[in-house]
Amino acid sequence: MFGPVTVPFGVKLLFNTVKLKPGVTVDDVELALAEMCNVVKETYGHDRGGFVAGQVFRFAGFASAEGSIGAPAAAGVAPDHDLVIATYWRSFEQHERSHADPLFKSKFSALAELCSATHELGYEMLWQGAPEARQPAAATAATAAVTG
Repeated sequence: MFGPVTVPFGVKLLFNTVKLKPGVTVDDVELALAEMCNVVKETYGHDRGGFVAGQVFRFAGFASAEGSIGAPAAAGVAPDHDLVIATYWRSFEQHERSHADPLFKSKFSALAELCSATHELGYEMLWQGAPEARQPAAATAATAAVTG
Protein backbone atom coordinates (compact mmCIF):
# COMPACT_ATOMS: atom_id res chain seq x y z
CA MET A 1 0.00 0.00 0.00
CA PHE A 2 2.84 2.40 0.70
CA GLY A 3 5.43 0.91 -1.64
CA PRO A 4 6.97 2.66 -4.63
CA VAL A 5 5.04 2.89 -7.88
CA THR A 6 6.28 2.39 -11.41
CA VAL A 7 4.98 4.84 -13.97
CA PRO A 8 5.61 3.68 -17.56
CA PHE A 9 6.23 6.32 -20.19
CA GLY A 10 3.13 7.24 -22.17
CA VAL A 11 0.54 6.89 -19.43
CA LYS A 12 -2.05 9.59 -18.81
CA LEU A 13 -1.99 11.48 -15.52
CA LEU A 14 -5.32 12.52 -14.03
CA PHE A 15 -4.62 15.19 -11.41
CA ASN A 16 -7.54 15.81 -9.08
CA THR A 17 -7.45 18.75 -6.65
CA VAL A 18 -9.73 18.35 -3.65
CA LYS A 19 -11.01 21.21 -1.48
CA LEU A 20 -12.53 20.05 1.79
CA LYS A 21 -15.62 21.70 3.22
CA PRO A 22 -15.00 24.17 6.06
CA GLY A 23 -14.42 22.29 9.30
CA VAL A 24 -13.62 18.98 7.54
CA THR A 25 -10.11 17.66 8.14
CA VAL A 26 -7.94 15.20 6.26
CA ASP A 27 -8.56 12.74 9.11
CA ASP A 28 -12.30 13.08 8.44
CA VAL A 29 -11.92 12.00 4.80
CA GLU A 30 -9.29 9.30 5.33
CA LEU A 31 -11.67 6.32 5.33
CA ALA A 32 -13.71 7.51 2.32
CA LEU A 33 -10.50 8.27 0.43
CA ALA A 34 -8.94 4.90 1.29
CA GLU A 35 -12.06 3.00 0.22
CA MET A 36 -12.27 4.89 -3.07
CA CYS A 37 -8.58 4.36 -3.84
CA ASN A 38 -8.79 0.66 -2.96
CA VAL A 39 -11.75 0.18 -5.33
CA VAL A 40 -9.78 1.83 -8.14
CA LYS A 41 -6.66 -0.24 -7.45
CA GLU A 42 -8.41 -3.59 -7.08
CA THR A 43 -11.20 -3.18 -9.65
CA TYR A 44 -9.63 -1.28 -12.53
CA GLY A 45 -5.95 -2.29 -12.29
CA HIS A 46 -3.93 -4.11 -14.93
CA ASP A 47 -5.98 -5.39 -17.86
CA ARG A 48 -9.27 -4.92 -15.97
CA GLY A 49 -9.50 -1.22 -16.66
CA GLY A 50 -6.23 0.51 -17.39
CA PHE A 51 -5.30 1.80 -13.93
CA VAL A 52 -1.51 1.83 -13.53
CA ALA A 53 -0.79 3.55 -10.19
CA GLY A 54 -1.92 6.34 -7.91
CA GLN A 55 -0.79 8.67 -5.18
CA VAL A 56 -2.53 10.98 -2.72
CA PHE A 57 -0.89 14.08 -1.29
CA ARG A 58 -1.91 16.56 1.42
CA PHE A 59 -0.87 20.21 1.04
CA ALA A 60 1.97 20.61 3.52
CA GLY A 61 2.01 24.39 3.76
CA PHE A 62 5.22 25.15 1.93
CA ALA A 63 5.56 26.93 -1.41
CA SER A 64 8.72 27.28 -3.47
CA ALA A 65 9.62 30.86 -4.23
CA GLU A 66 12.55 29.52 -6.28
CA GLY A 67 10.37 27.30 -8.48
CA SER A 68 7.41 29.64 -8.80
CA ILE A 69 6.73 32.69 -10.92
CA GLY A 70 4.42 35.38 -9.61
CA ALA A 71 3.66 36.99 -6.28
CA PRO A 72 1.21 34.46 -4.76
CA ALA A 73 3.69 31.57 -4.54
CA ALA A 74 6.50 33.82 -3.40
CA ALA A 75 4.29 35.19 -0.63
CA GLY A 76 3.31 31.68 0.48
CA VAL A 77 -0.38 31.98 -0.37
CA ALA A 78 -2.21 28.71 0.28
CA PRO A 79 -3.64 26.86 -2.73
CA ASP A 80 -7.36 26.50 -3.37
CA HIS A 81 -7.22 22.80 -2.43
CA ASP A 82 -6.26 20.59 0.51
CA LEU A 83 -5.44 17.30 -1.25
CA VAL A 84 -4.36 16.08 -4.64
CA ILE A 85 -5.09 12.66 -6.05
CA ALA A 86 -2.73 11.70 -8.88
CA THR A 87 -3.70 8.62 -10.86
CA TYR A 88 -1.97 7.11 -13.87
CA TRP A 89 -3.95 5.34 -16.61
CA ARG A 90 -3.19 3.61 -19.88
CA SER A 91 -5.77 5.88 -21.55
CA PHE A 92 -8.15 8.69 -20.71
CA GLU A 93 -11.03 6.61 -22.07
CA GLN A 94 -10.29 3.82 -19.57
CA HIS A 95 -10.27 6.38 -16.77
CA GLU A 96 -13.64 7.72 -17.84
CA ARG A 97 -15.16 4.23 -18.08
CA SER A 98 -13.96 3.36 -14.58
CA HIS A 99 -15.38 6.57 -13.15
CA ALA A 100 -18.76 5.96 -14.82
CA ASP A 101 -19.01 2.58 -13.05
CA PRO A 102 -21.62 2.56 -10.23
CA LEU A 103 -19.11 0.99 -7.80
CA PHE A 104 -16.66 3.85 -8.24
CA LYS A 105 -19.43 6.45 -8.22
CA SER A 106 -20.66 5.22 -4.83
CA LYS A 107 -17.18 5.55 -3.30
CA PHE A 108 -16.50 8.92 -4.92
CA SER A 109 -19.88 10.20 -3.69
CA ALA A 110 -18.90 9.38 -0.11
CA LEU A 111 -15.77 11.50 -0.52
CA ALA A 112 -17.61 14.27 -2.38
CA GLU A 113 -19.99 14.72 0.57
CA LEU A 114 -17.01 16.06 2.53
CA CYS A 115 -15.70 18.33 -0.25
CA SER A 116 -16.67 21.76 -1.50
CA ALA A 117 -14.93 21.20 -4.85
CA THR A 118 -12.87 18.75 -6.86
CA HIS A 119 -11.27 19.38 -10.24
CA GLU A 120 -9.73 16.55 -12.24
CA LEU A 121 -7.52 17.51 -15.16
CA GLY A 122 -5.71 15.19 -17.56
CA TYR A 123 -2.08 15.41 -18.63
CA GLU A 124 0.06 13.59 -21.18
CA MET A 125 3.59 12.67 -20.10
CA LEU A 126 6.35 14.50 -21.95
CA TRP A 127 9.38 13.46 -19.89
CA GLN A 128 10.41 11.45 -16.87
CA GLY A 129 13.76 10.57 -15.39
CA ALA A 130 15.70 9.47 -12.36
CA PRO A 131 19.36 9.74 -11.40
CA GLU A 132 21.56 7.19 -13.11
CA ALA A 133 22.90 4.45 -10.85
CA ARG A 134 26.46 5.18 -9.82
CA GLN A 135 29.29 2.70 -9.84
CA PRO A 136 30.54 1.91 -6.31
CA ALA A 137 33.87 3.70 -6.84
CA ALA A 138 32.17 6.79 -8.28
CA ALA A 139 29.68 6.86 -5.42
CA THR A 140 32.51 6.64 -2.88
CA ALA A 141 34.42 9.45 -4.59
CA ALA A 142 31.30 11.63 -4.74
CA THR A 143 30.60 11.07 -1.04
CA ALA A 144 34.20 11.92 -0.16
CA ALA A 145 34.02 15.11 -2.23
CA VAL A 146 30.84 16.26 -0.48
CA THR A 147 31.95 15.41 3.06
CA GLY A 148 35.46 16.62 2.29
